[in-house]
Amino acid sequence: MSAYTQPTDVMLLQPERLADDLAQALDSALPLLRQITDLESQQPRESGKWSPRQIIGHLIDSACNNHQRFVRLQIDREIHLPGYKQAEWVAVQHYAERPWKDLLNLWEGLNRHLVHVIAHTQKPHLAHEWITPDRAWTLGFLIEDYIAHMGHHLLQILPE
Repeated sequence: MSAYTQPTDVMLLQPERLADDLAQALDSALPLLRQITDLESQQPRESGKWSPRQIIGHLIDSACNNHQRFVRLQIDREIHLPGYKQAEWVAVQHYAERPWKDLLNLWEGLNRHLVHVIAHTQKPHLAHEWITPDRAWTLGFLIEDYIAHMGHHLLQILPE
């Protein structure tokens, strides 16, 4: 797993604040994403890169994978789940062939649910860990990094 942010001490994290950060990211990006036409969503910004449809598809995959982590780490102190092969996930699901509006609706719905899940996370659970072959990641860090990861990819679609 690649990190998109530096971890904050989990004792300093507030689930409600993290949920608000995710909701604000959605509220800021969605009106701009909805301005992109179906045709524009098919065009990669650079040769050899993903199109906006594929990037949103990747963010849908990220939401699905992280949903598992966010829920399971509120039930168990540690979990052992595999990572995922992002390029293969995007290819197998043929996101480039889905209508832009459908992808945006799915991405929004998944993330609105994650806002709800995060907002209801008990603070002690933020220290629970996902164990990977390389290291352990706290739930608090996973939530922070999820939001940063989303921002990174949204900038690929909506440059400042």
